[in-house]
This record gives sequence, C-alpha cells and structure tokens, in this order.
Amino acid sequence: MEELLDSLWFKILYLIGLFGSLFDFVFAPLNYFGPAFAISMIAFLTVAITKILSKIVKTKRYEMLKKEFKHWYNIRQEATKCEDPEKARLLSKNIDHAKLNKVYYDFFFEGFMLGIVTKYLPILIFAAYVNETYRTENLIKVFGRNYVFKFAGSGPKPVLVGGVFWYIVSILLIYLCWFLINRRYKKVMAKKNQSGK
Repeated sequence: MEELLDSLWFKILYLIGLFGSLFDFVFAPLNYFGPAFAISMIAFLTVAITKILSKIVKTKRYEMLKKEFKHWYNIRQEATKCEDPEKARLLSKNIDHAKLNKVYYDFFFEGFMLGIVTKYLPILIFAAYVNETYRTENLIKVFGRNYVFKFAGSGPKPVLVGGVFWYIVSILLIYLCWFLINRRYKKVMAKKNQSGK
C-alpha cells in the first residue's frame, strides 16, 4: 500500500511540475511589464476562471436539491397563508421538520462544496504559483529587486509589497470592479427595458 501511495504522490508532484512549467510559459511574457502587472493579470485570469467555473459546473445533485428546496419552500409559503394562524404555524413547523430543514442543509452543503471547487481551489492554485514564482529570490533574479513595488510609509523605511499580498489585493479589487460593472449593467438594462415598453 505504501508503494502505491508513494507512486501516486510522485505522479501528483510530476503533474504539479508540469502545470508550473505551463504557467511559466504562459505568464513569462507578462514579466516584461513588471511583476505588479503580471500578478494583476494572473489575478484577472483567476477571477475569470472562477466566474466561468461557477456558471458551468453544477452537479445533478445540486440541481435536484435546488428544485426540491424551492418546491418545499413554496409549499411552506402556501401553508403560512392559511386563514387560521395557529394552523398555519403548525403546518409550517411540520413542513420544516419533515423535509425543508434536511433539504436546505443538503442544498447548502452541496453549494458549499461546489464553491470550494469552483472558487477557492483556482484561487489557491494560482496563489501557490504566485508565491513560488514571485518569491524574493526570483524577484531579485528576474527584476533586480526583492519586492513587487514599494511606497513611502510613515517611518523612514518604505513599505515593500510582496507577490502574494499584491495577488490577494488584485483579486479583491477585480471582484469589486466585476460587482460594480455588473450592477451598473443591470441598471442600464432595466432602464432600457422600461423605456422600450
């Protein structure tokens, strides 16, 4: 069994090395513009990948649980509309205990696991790549400095920004911009639809 696990581990390490080489090949031209730009582009690609994966990757179980949750939730909503408030409360409680709570937790857990695979795993994979590629030794070797960029701090020494920190900041800024652009787009489309009627 140990030989099998060792063999499997070596194959995993080999695949990680191949992906690292592929990423180096793809992202090396971006280094011409500096490490901050390269890391920002890696962050943008990461966000794009997470958005695409979130739209595409849905398990059959997730879709089934979503339908089942909506079904039982709608039944519960109908039960609360009963004319007798006590009867409505008891019906809602029975529906919650009988089905809705279990379906909700299963639906939540399935969505949580999908979120790990579609959002957090790509972010962590690229964060590991940025950590390895833009570590201090590599920054000195490629760019002749040990930081991505620096700015004046409150003390005599400047504040040096490293690769992983800039990657995280870039991810957050890109998600914020994506949210604001999407929100603005929806407002424009809503106005356009209202004026078209």
